Amino acid sequence: MVQLGKWCISQFERIPYGLIALLGRFSIAAIFWKSGQTKIEGFAVDVVAGSYQFGWPRLADSALYLFREEYRLPWLAPELAALLAAVAEHVFPVLLLLGLATRFSALALLLMTATIQLLVYPDAYPTHGVWAAVLLLLVAQGPGAVSLDWLVARKFS
Repeated sequence: MVQLGKWCISQFERIPYGLIALLGRFSIAAIFWKSGQTKIEGFAVDVVAGSYQFGWPRLADSALYLFREEYRLPWLAPELAALLAAVAEHVFPVLLLLGLATRFSALALLLMTATIQLLVYPDAYPTHGVWAAVLLLLVAQGPGAVSLDWLVARKFS
């Protein structure tokens, strides 16, 4: 029985870290990306003289309402906090998916998670604990071999 346990553990240890990190990067990026999508209202499109002009997405009224009435961060104006959150929840997940500036991006999202946990939803520690575990793994161990960071490090080392 002990031998079987040792054999199982040896098989588990063969799971490539790059696969674990890729799954972690994809999963945590999806969480923050979806949250970011709730904070913006599509791209504005105007038809002018037969041509299309695309505008930047704007903050959703519902996001502004949440930052004003429910989140109430003590150090930032609600409009600035909503804008920063929307930008962060779009930029850092994309970087995580690409595996570019992974440790920095994971750290930024970890700080955002801590802010949410401490100042907004203190009872959501089971969810935020899972997020923090994935983000800490990426900060500590990096993005793995399936990443642009790995390619850059390999090229310049």
